[in-house]
Amino acid sequence: METIAIELMQDFSEIVHYGQTGIPLYIRTADLNVYPGMSVPCHWHDDIEWIYVVSGKMCYYINGRRILLDEKDSLMVNARQMHYGCSYKEQSCRFLCILFHPSLFGGNKALLQKYVTPVLENADCEYLHFHAKEARGKEIAGYLEQIRCLKEEAADAYEMQVIAVMLQLWSSLLQCGELAVQDSGSGRSSDLEIQKSMVSFIYQHYAEQISLNEIAASGNVSRSKCCLIFKQYLQQSPMGFLSAFRLKTSCKLLRNSEKTITEIAFGCGFSNLSYFSKLFMKSFGCTPREYRSNKNE
Repeated sequence: METIAIELMQDFSEIVHYGQTGIPLYIRTADLNVYPGMSVPCHWHDDIEWIYVVSGKMCYYINGRRILLDEKDSLMVNARQMHYGCSYKEQSCRFLCILFHPSLFGGNKALLQKYVTPVLENADCEYLHFHAKEARGKEIAGYLEQIRCLKEEAADAYEMQVIAVMLQLWSSLLQCGELAVQDSGSGRSSDLEIQKSMVSFIYQHYAEQISLNEIAASGNVSRSKCCLIFKQYLQQSPMGFLSAFRLKTSCKLLRNSEKTITEIAFGCGFSNLSYFSKLFMKSFGCTPREYRSNKNE
């Protein structure tokens, strides 16, 4: 089974690999269990993201808020939000992911400034969650199912059809007032930037023996403030987040490199092989060696 591991820049923005060079559009239907630990690293990007749960359930975190996505639920994540998805009760699910850069809405500056830019810059518009049991949720799901079918068929110029559907969907959101612009909350925005700085520091230095003091210093906050911000946005302690990221990185190396398990453990910042193996077993239900041997299953 192919394993998917997203690529991140030093500021933990995602390097998005679009379907075709020059067309900033990404559409993929996948199972969550193809991601290491059935979880995606916390990240952000300039694209608008849509998640549609085809089957099963998924937990999604956006700026620290936890959303449970049921089967056929839809979720729109605004640009530049910290987010990630993970399994619900260690169960996989099948989902559609669409990344759609705002530039695809067209080159007319007046239309972009009137109908798109105010939404992207609205700090209060972090995400929209549409429930499958509600009429509006079924309507939104219809748009996304249409895009999924267009991608699967991949007929000539299907990208233009996808853009047309996304324009219809965006227009519908505006007409229903779901993308209304409101005054932004400066305090929350400031904490979010601090969180980005601290997570960026972890992504850059996870292989080193970094401390809570150093993580807090990277955001220019106290230890207690650091812990509060991590709890608010990621539902984890700073050191817990660090360990989880190290483990996810080790999964990628176990799958895609010839390094020994000892080399991987120390290269990911674990100073003790026994502790690494114990933590790996607790997190993934198997040893690092078993995980590597099952990579082709």
